[in-house]
Amino acid sequence: MPRPSKTPRAPGYDTEAALRDLAVADPKLGRLIERAGPFTMKLASTLSPFEALLESIVYQQIHGKAAAAIHAKLLAGFAPAIADSGLPLGTHPTAQHLLDCPNEQLRQAGLSHNKALAVRDLAAKTLDGTVPTLARIRRMSDEAIIEHLTQVRGIGKWTVEMFLIFRLGRADVLPVSDYGVRKGFALTFQGLKPDTKVTPDLLPKPDVMEKRAKKWRPWCSVASWYLWRACDLANNDKENKGKVTKKTTKPV
Repeated sequence: MPRPSKTPRAPGYDTEAALRDLAVADPKLGRLIERAGPFTMKLASTLSPFEALLESIVYQQIHGKAAAAIHAKLLAGFAPAIADSGLPLGTHPTAQHLLDCPNEQLRQAGLSHNKALAVRDLAAKTLDGTVPTLARIRRMSDEAIIEHLTQVRGIGKWTVEMFLIFRLGRADVLPVSDYGVRKGFALTFQGLKPDTKVTPDLLPKPDVMEKRAKKWRPWCSVASWYLWRACDLANNDKENKGKVTKKTTKPV
């Protein structure tokens, strides 16, 4: 089938209710929400789990532009096989295409040895049903999805949590290992200053975050999005402070 559209779309849950509930349940978070403004998160696409996770593996640990180029080259390399299959131009390669292609094709696209192994494992586990179809995965709980997808080489819990939030639009995901969420938590609830150099001891432990997040249920994904925004606001504050300092400092 042709690759689904990547046109951004709003999550399926009631974001206005989420903001009201969060502000009432946690006034400090409510002040962050008021300062950060409207909830504008969009779901990146309606890609299948196989397609979305393939992209996630490619993007791991490298710069976004470089990853995008590798991903585009990887997909383009399957154009002849797709044409031979009688599929329309632009169709995303299937799991079987990934398994059948020579390893050299994956390496020429720019995948490392480990990533090549990971995408082949993803393909194999898609074909054997470990990675569910989109229709099936939409009926699964967050915990079941994490259990299934972390069986794939190179896919950890954080990657699945990002998939749940930004691909499936799940409303109640709290990625406690995410650096931005942890930093945003420290800025919002633990008095971390925007210009403080962040060291591991200044970031909250998972149990501290989970304890406070009991107030946020069932809207932890929305709360997490605002904790990322707290980091953006802190960066803006730091930049503005630097500009003011430059303007008010007179040359000696």
